[in-house]
Amino acid sequence: MIVADSVVFEGPAEETATALSGPGACARIATSGKFFVAGGRKEYLKGVTYGPFPPGRHGAQFPECDAVLRDLALMREMGANCLRTYTAPPRWLLDAAGEQGIWVLAGISWAQHLCFLDSAESRAGIRQEVETVATRGRGHPAVAAYLIGNEIPPDIVRWHGPRRIERFLADLAAVVRDADPGALVGYASFPSTEYLRTDFADFLGFNVYLHDEAAFARYLARLQVLADDRPLLLTELGADSIRAGRAGQAAMLDWQLSKAYELGAAGTMVFSWTDEWFTAGEEIRDWAFGVVDRERRPKPAFEAVRRRYEEPAPPPAPVSPMVSVVVCAYNAEMTLDGCLRSLAALSYPSYEVIVVDDGSTDATAAIMGRYDYIRAIHFEANRGLSAARNAGIAAAEGEIVAFTDSDCLADPQWLDYLVATFRSTGMPAVGGPNLPPHEESLVASCVAVSPGGPLHVLLDDQEAEHVPGCNMAFRRDVLREVGGFDPIYRSAGDDVDLCWRLQDRGHRIAFSPAAMVWHHRRNTVGAYIRQQRGYGKAEGLLYLRHPHRFNRLGHSRWRGRIYGGLASLLSLRRPVVYAGIFGRGLFQTLYQPPSGLAGFLPLTLEWNALAILLLAWAVAQGGMAWLGALPLALSLGVCLNAALRARLDRGANRLEGRLLVALLTYLGPLARGLERYRWMIRGLTGAVHVGSPRALQDLPFSWRTLALTVSYWTETGVEKESILEGLRDEMAARRYQVTPDQGWSDWDLEIRGGIWTVARIRACAEHHGGDKRVLRVRSALRPSGAVTFAVCACLLSAVAAAAVLHLPALAIAAALGGLAVLAAAGAEAASLAGSLYEVLNRAARQVRLRYVPQETGRPEALRS
Repeated sequence: MIVADSVVFEGPAEETATALSGPGACARIATSGKFFVAGGRKEYLKGVTYGPFPPGRHGAQFPECDAVLRDLALMREMGANCLRTYTAPPRWLLDAAGEQGIWVLAGISWAQHLCFLDSAESRAGIRQEVETVATRGRGHPAVAAYLIGNEIPPDIVRWHGPRRIERFLADLAAVVRDADPGALVGYASFPSTEYLRTDFADFLGFNVYLHDEAAFARYLARLQVLADDRPLLLTELGADSIRAGRAGQAAMLDWQLSKAYELGAAGTMVFSWTDEWFTAGEEIRDWAFGVVDRERRPKPAFEAVRRRYEEPAPPPAPVSPMVSVVVCAYNAEMTLDGCLRSLAALSYPSYEVIVVDDGSTDATAAIMGRYDYIRAIHFEANRGLSAARNAGIAAAEGEIVAFTDSDCLADPQWLDYLVATFRSTGMPAVGGPNLPPHEESLVASCVAVSPGGPLHVLLDDQEAEHVPGCNMAFRRDVLREVGGFDPIYRSAGDDVDLCWRLQDRGHRIAFSPAAMVWHHRRNTVGAYIRQQRGYGKAEGLLYLRHPHRFNRLGHSRWRGRIYGGLASLLSLRRPVVYAGIFGRGLFQTLYQPPSGLAGFLPLTLEWNALAILLLAWAVAQGGMAWLGALPLALSLGVCLNAALRARLDRGANRLEGRLLVALLTYLGPLARGLERYRWMIRGLTGAVHVGSPRALQDLPFSWRTLALTVSYWTETGVEKESILEGLRDEMAARRYQVTPDQGWSDWDLEIRGGIWTVARIRACAEHHGGDKRVLRVRSALRPSGAVTFAVCACLLSAVAAAAVLHLPALAIAAALGGLAVLAAAGAEAASLAGSLYEVLNRAARQVRLRYVPQETGRPEALRS
């Protein structure tokens, strides 16, 4: 166990949590994943709103200069390091704030409460105002960001349409970046226009007034999902001391700030600094949101805010259970050093790091030897990722076991956020996001936004269906309950398998959006394709273990929504907005649809194989090549559209970068699909037949129902579960694919005999008094979807060859192909039926059941 000091290390996560050290300490703010950084250090923005005020003698809407200086000094005393303005701050205010070590969120005021898009003159005036303000603040280190708008009323958004508003705001953001390169840009939204997409902004800014702690926590979790890989900044929160009382205001701000930082907010702006508030040409007297009154006398809220702003973020936990961090490394000399330095810098007070060297042949072991704080495990030969992780679990001493990869850099508060989520949700598993770091290489930057990366799948704002293996944690007892990781997964798929097995046992997985790691993506096209092939292999193996979670084509059926990469860009299903009657809903909620296959269909192997066949047929026909090229053109169009919408690093944001993303978007799913089919077929055809082959006429088989039916007698009360469980275990051990009923089917077990045949098992128990039973088991043999597809394809090809192409030889070949498929299906069905008959009898003997021959019809013949 170690108690880690704050250590600065290189890379995107090099920042450590620290407050601004004092006057004159301003360095320009930037974003780094879910947080802000300044001068290479992680910074939480802890601020207050300032204004609006009536115009002073200097002409700006701020108090006189000496009053501003006193306000700034008092803000520093309270622990604030940022203030938010609603009108453009003059240069002298920026200078004064910078001297005090206070950043400024520079608000830009314009007539957003009017139908501003209806007038070209109005639009031009707004752009001019935005450019003027950004030019005035150009390069100033005290400018944290420009807020190009604040709470555009929902009626105005509804009038113009959200897409037009979004485009106009994106245009204003571009104006700011041209006028002040390197500056951050944001927009302060609110629940009534939650549906506005602000992808143009560097962070998600939101004004939130919720006075119930549970509702506040739920909504912040929602905002973190909307923020995705950007920081979440609460641009307003607070309470009115007139209505809540001064003590009530202080208590409310206390838990609001604590909960905001616990849930991973990158900053908070308390509304407001003073009760003095001037808007629409009038001073407002019936609200008192300030932490100081009009005479700048501190209220109880001042002390509550100071207490929260002076403590570290996230707030320290009341207890800190021991966490074992497991890192598995195989030939990781390029990235392991940075990973271990980042883990040494974790702020969590009680953790150990276990590094498993999985038979590396490079300098991995030597790098591990440089760090005396780790516990090292060395394998002589490579055993695979799951085996290495299981070794880490066996060695773990912590109550919680967390996993990350050797090519990851952990955020300093990674464990703090994970453990806080364990505590707040009570769930036995927690995962967080993994973000690609900034890459200098063009290829690495393009790979980072291409499909096929390690992504999380969310069921709702707080619960996950899947969390990636590079950022996941579990209670140790639950890991041991499910038997750890399945060693069949040597390089990928182990995390998906474990998540699904946990959920099959009734456990739930929480998502912690601020528990962030940086994950290096592949830096060559070849490495990317190899990675996708590895993921395809994992999907093939997962299909054999969890067939009910895949469709007939072998594509996973996620219940939740996939986040990250290009998943959202490829979706054809648009979000749905609840606006309330006449658009008056206070919370106009955005509902994201779950991820489906339709958006990815043009990129699938199946689509492209059929598209190529159609193109070949069209070319052979002559004069119809344009029609045959349409499916392929659609695929390429999807790739180009996704590439144009991808958020590339600045260095890769050029034509060749966009084209490379389009190419990878096309090639990655094809490589993945080919490998998935290869391993699916390999698994489905690898079943070990039981006993010697038998013809169907030698079995109790009905040709009318295409079913094998057997019956067993017991006088000891044995129920059908015993024989079904024995059948399931024995067939699975012989590498047949067995799918138990999940409660929605009219069969108990489904067993695949290979590519062509499926047996659906149904059992029932006849009660004959006391403990006497007849257990009947029917195994209905059915063709798989592959048979239907192949026979129909051959039939259509034969008809087309004979009637359209006038090629009788090709028609005969296609027809013979269909007959060959039917013959293969028949042979496979006979083999499966024979195996089922043998295994059922073995399972029956193990629980002392007596076979009832089919010809006896009833069990009386077996009674003594």
